[in-house]
Amino acid sequence: VQLQASGGGSVQTGDSLRLSCVVSGTIFDIKNMGWTRQSPGKQFEVVAGISGDGSTNYAESVKGRFTISLDNAAKTMYLQMNNLKPEDTAVYYCTAEFEYKGSVFSDYWGKGTQVTVSS
Repeated sequence: VQLQASGGGSVQTGDSLRLSCVVSGTIFDIKNMGWTRQSPGKQFEVVAGISGDGSTNYAESVKGRFTISLDNAAKTMYLQMNNLKPEDTAVYYCTAEFEYKGSVFSDYWGKGTQVTVSS
């Protein structure tokens, strides 16, 4: 199983970015996916999550600015990030949990994509 994240970059405060995460190498169904970030010197923070049936949740710090979505058929997850702030600067990782024939397979991570927001 591979999770490939892309879409990061360097932007100014108030700009937008759209991150993508493509799942490949599996026939498993997506149970949950999410985005977790790590800023320099800080712990990991779960930014947003989405279940296979479309239920979403967000960290308070990004509510109203970030939108997570999932294209199940394409096994691709997105994170639309609007009104970016310097405190959003971090490496963003996509994560996934799969299910297949009643079994759950958890804790899959992709390589991160860097988001840098300058003031």
